[in-house]
This record gives sequence, structure tokens and C-alpha cells, in this order.
Amino acid sequence: MRTLDWIVLAASLVFVIGYGLWRSRRTTTTEQYLLAGREMPWYAMALSIMATQASAITFISTTGQAYADGMRFLQMYLGLPLAMILISATAVPVFHRARVYTAYEYLEQRFDARTRTLVSIVFLIQRGLGAGVALYAPAIVLTVIFGWPDYLTTAIMGALVVLYTTLGGIRAVTWTDFQQMLIMMAGLAAALFTAIWLMPADVSFLDAVRTAGAAGRLNALVTRFSWSDQYNIFSGLLGGMFLALAYFGCDQSQVQRYLTGRSIAQSRLSLLFNAVAKLPMQFLILFTGAMVFVFYIHHQPPLIFHPGEMAKVEHSASADQWQQRFNRAWEARREATHTATGFDHKAFQAAQAEIDSVRHATGASNDTNFIFLTFVTHHLPAGLVGLVMACIFAAAMSTISAEVNSLATVTVIDIYKRHMKPEASDGHYLWASRGFTALWGIYAVFAAGFGRSLGSLIEAVNMVGSFFYGSLLGAFVLAFYAPRVGARAAFLAILLGEAAVVAVHFQFKVAFLWYNVIGATAVVAAGLLLSFVLPRNQTASPTT
Repeated sequence: MRTLDWIVLAASLVFVIGYGLWRSRRTTTTEQYLLAGREMPWYAMALSIMATQASAITFISTTGQAYADGMRFLQMYLGLPLAMILISATAVPVFHRARVYTAYEYLEQRFDARTRTLVSIVFLIQRGLGAGVALYAPAIVLTVIFGWPDYLTTAIMGALVVLYTTLGGIRAVTWTDFQQMLIMMAGLAAALFTAIWLMPADVSFLDAVRTAGAAGRLNALVTRFSWSDQYNIFSGLLGGMFLALAYFGCDQSQVQRYLTGRSIAQSRLSLLFNAVAKLPMQFLILFTGAMVFVFYIHHQPPLIFHPGEMAKVEHSASADQWQQRFNRAWEARREATHTATGFDHKAFQAAQAEIDSVRHATGASNDTNFIFLTFVTHHLPAGLVGLVMACIFAAAMSTISAEVNSLATVTVIDIYKRHMKPEASDGHYLWASRGFTALWGIYAVFAAGFGRSLGSLIEAVNMVGSFFYGSLLGAFVLAFYAPRVGARAAFLAILLGEAAVVAVHFQFKVAFLWYNVIGATAVVAAGLLLSFVLPRNQTASPTT
């Protein structure tokens, strides 16, 4: 990066962290530290919710996903608007009226402490793994730019996040998220504009869109049903809705955002804003990846986008042969878009197949996560590179801080306070919250090493969640809508639902979005059936 890029990046980081710490001053109680005193406005919660989900993985990997596979990943979000409406109508008033710190506290009110602890542990496992993956994404950034080892990058990023999250709590996290989301949108707009602006003079915006469509990169809707296809309109509407219901309705990293709201109405507004804005934002991110694909039709890309793997290929005995084949295939692909009769589909597909074949022959073609960063660092003008880097860092920090904060909250409230130190002072729990925040940040740094072998990070993080989210969602469906189901039936149903997901994963070729449907359905069905066998114990009635 150039001097101006460094200035933009450094200024953005210093301002965001400083602003968050300034807004979180005078945090002196556990409720202020974990729930911001329940006085956050809807717009701060709304952008915090969006920023928490829009991690660095979203900007790094989703653009690469569109480059390699088109925009069909968008279908994963088709069910999100309906999910937000359902959560606003059900979960938000229940949690607010119950005056809980975590969603899992409510499960003890409805069932028992054992069910609460089980679901809390499930959350800690899956969100702990997700925090490591989210932290690995910015490590890719500095690995590409500086050639630093990724463990050093994760340590630096982890230290920054732990600093302001430990000191400021949820208020610092929310207000930094607010600023970071604004930076993300500016960086995204800059990258998309630059990809279009750098097209050859004879290629208009409409020409670029037509080329992307003809090349299969604008395939936002796939109407062919297949259980094994990760992204089609059916898995998106149903599986995506179940995933969104679980993520925004049962995952503490999201629930904690709207538990900080001044009122039920304010919390609902924050979710409904995301119902309207999330799909267009995801569309723009994927569309940026599609435009980067068109850009590399007219400007020759590297054989391998991963610089480390490319260096290995260059020292191979077959390097010249692979590069020559790749050059010929790229020329053929470019010519296929400029024929006198229009886009030559057959020639384009043949050239693309040859490009894929050469990349596969090198043994180093799994570089989806490096595509967007290569474009940014090699082709954006000074200043804009720093802005996009700030965008990626902001996205990473918002997600990691939210996850670390929510992990600490569940650890303190659902495990430490409930089972280990139930009678300590508020000051003790405040310091315990800070301590567990730091410990979970350190854990995320070490867990980040698993990101190296996960391929597309955006798929990896959603797959990890889908293994567990169905069971979490099923537990809350039973709590809200099945008053007949008692604690023992619910506890066993959660275990059976998780077992069903694991069995389907190993026995059948089913897209991971369906895991959410399978897990939730299995928990609800098992809970209802077991309720006829196991008598309902005396527990609190569902809060309405």
C-alpha cells in the first residue's frame, strides 16, 4: 500500500476505536457493560446487527464466491425478511418482558436449568468456532499485502478487538459497529465503482452487465430443485429462513443487540430495518464480485490469486507450460465476448473450462478468498485501497467484537453466575465479564488457525452455524409455542435434533442450508412426541 492508503486505514481504525470507547465511558455496572443499560436507539442497533453479520468474510469471500460461482449465493438471504418479521413479532417482546441478559435465561424460566445450560454450551461451541473463522479473514488481507504470517496478523487484530471490547463492553461494540458499517458501505461503493470505471473504453456498464449475465455470473435465482445444491430458490426461502430465524432469534451475538434497546418498538425497528436493507446490500457485494469477473475478462488475471501458491507454481518445472496454456485460454475467453455475432457461449465455456483445468493442474486453485483482495491491491488508486482495507478491517472487528462480547455474556450469566458464583456482587460480575471477554478474544486468536483449510470462508462460517442452529431454533419453538412440552422432553429433543443433523450430514448428500430445517423439525417433533411419554414438570409458564 502507498502512504495515502496507510493514512486512510490508520485514521479509520483510530477514529472508530476512539469513538466507541468515548461513547462507552462511565460503564460501571454489569447491565451497562453487557446490555448498555437497555437504552440504545434503534438506528445504532440496526447498523450494529448488520455490521455483526457483515464480517470481513462477507467482503473477502462473498465477492470471490460471485466471481467463481455467480450470484446464486444471494438466494440464501431470500427468507431473511420474513424471518425478521417473525422475530419482531415473537422473540423480541418475549425476551424484553422477561428482562433477561441472554436468550438462554428464558429457557430456564420456561423449562429448567439443565436445558438452559445445554443450549448455552451448544452456543459457546458453535460461536467459538465461528469467532476463529471470522478472525482469520483479516489475516488473509495482510498476508496478501505484506507477506506476513497469518498468526501474527490474527494476534494483532485480536489484541485491538480485545482492547475496546474489554474496556467498553456492549456500548463500545455497538457504537463502533455503527461507525464501521458506514465505512463498510463506503468501501463497497468504492470497489464497485472502480471495477466498472476500469473497464476498457469500448465496454459500457450495460456491456459489462450483459457479459456477466452471459457468463453465468448473474444467476441470482435458480429454480431447479436439488437436495444437494447449496443454493436454489427452495433452499434459500425455506432453509435460509430457518437459518435467519435461528441466527437472529436464538444466537446471543444477535439477540444481545436488540436486548440493549430502549423499548420493544425500538428493537423491532432495528430488525425491520435489516429486513429491508440486508438483501440489497448482499446483492451489491455479490454484484461487485461479478463485475470483478468481467474486469478480469478484459485484464489478464494471475494464474493463481494466492500469492504464496503462485510463487510455488512459478518454481515448478511445468510453470512455463501452465502459464502458456493459461494465456491462450484467457485470450480465447476474451475473444469469445467480442465476436461480431455477439457473445459466443460455446467458445467462452470451452475457454473457461481450459482455464479451470490449468488452475486445477497446478494443484493450487483453491484461492477464492484472494480474488477480491488481488483486484483491490493491484488496481485501485491510492486512497481507495486504504478505504477498502479499512472496510475489511471494520467488518472483521465488528463481527469479532460482537462474538467475543456475546460469548463472555453467556459464560458469565448462564454458566459462571448460574452454577459457580450465584451470590457475588455486581462489581464481581462486571470484572468477571471483562476477564471472560479477554479470554474469549485470546481463544479466537488460537482458533483462527483452522481457517487455513476451510476453502470459501463465507460457506465455512454458515456451514458451522447450520450444524447447530436448527437445534437451537427447535428449542425456542418448543418454549414459545408448545406449553405441553416439559423440561425433560425438551432436553432430550435437543439432543435428538442434533443427532439427526449429524446423521444426515454423514449419510446423505444434503446442502447445509437444509440442516437448519432438519434440526428444528426434529427437535419440535421429538419434543411433542416425548411430551406424551414424559409428564410435564412444574415450570414457569411461557412469557407472552
